Amino acid sequence: MSDLSDEEAEEEAEAYLGEYDGERNSEGERHGRGKAELPNGDTYEGEYEHSLRNGQGTYRFKTGAYYSGEYLQNKKHGHGTFYYPDGSKYEGSWVDDRRHGYGEYTYANGDTYAGEWFNDNRHGQGTYIYKETGSMYVGGWVNGIQEGEAELIHLNHRYRGKFLDGIPVGRGKYIFDIGCEQHGEYIQSEEDKEEEEKEEEPSLLAAPKWKATEITKLIYWMPNVEKAPSPNEGPPAAAGETAAADEAVEETSADEKDKMQTNPVIDKSAEHRDDMPSLHKVSSEVFSPAKDAEVEDEEIREEENEEGEEYQGTAGLEDEEESEEAE
Repeated sequence: MSDLSDEEAEEEAEAYLGEYDGERNSEGERHGRGKAELPNGDTYEGEYEHSLRNGQGTYRFKTGAYYSGEYLQNKKHGHGTFYYPDGSKYEGSWVDDRRHGYGEYTYANGDTYAGEWFNDNRHGQGTYIYKETGSMYVGGWVNGIQEGEAELIHLNHRYRGKFLDGIPVGRGKYIFDIGCEQHGEYIQSEEDKEEEEKEEEPSLLAAPKWKATEITKLIYWMPNVEKAPSPNEGPPAAAGETAAADEAVEETSADEKDKMQTNPVIDKSAEHRDDMPSLHKVSSEVFSPAKDAEVEDEEIREEENEEGEEYQGTAGLEDEEESEEAE
């Protein structure tokens, strides 16, 4: 048994957990608003409930990072913003100390992601914008990797199709702002397949190659401008005659439109044009989104665990745990 009295044990625990200035309840627990300075240099200012960080608060780490937002039983939970040491920032939903739900992440290189998160990873539907090129990926994510139906938007064209492990696969199409589309699919060459079969150990799949199947011709748009009648054309037609003429024009236009939809004009001779995008041109810059701070989060958590083991059975143990979360 310890030779320390309850009062002495409490004083020892307070010294171990750092200084605290704030409200307490009748049991002496940190309860209400307060500010704590931990021995490792971290600080917390905000709300407590039964000696646990609970409610709104700001935790500043000695690394320069800080979190401002909601807490639940000593963990980031609810809406909050985390500013990382490298200059990146996450603002959004947190669950059990992890990015979870909807959130927006601004990376150190200027890239941004806005969308769904699951267990600290981009997961679900989201939009990633590449600052350097202005390109944009809009679509599905699985465990931080681009996957599922999506659209990759560039300055003057876009690709629409399916992605797997961060690269396009299967059928899709390129849509150009000049008014035409290139349809085709991403396939693996026979040489790549044979090499993979010969290898004893599995390796990363070679990048699939784009094979165009058809290119729609340009569709020119002409404004419909009515020509004013000249004095030599005589008086305007009667209302009944004008209506009948309009109906005939509309029927002719409708017939032509149906023919175009039923038999679209295809320019197959353009399948191998050099001005059409290749996989290398459109993928090298955008299929590698910036790495978020998930690895850094784990390292900070481990560092906090090493620095902030709490004095069990005391009222101040929560601040020490937060220092273990310092991201």
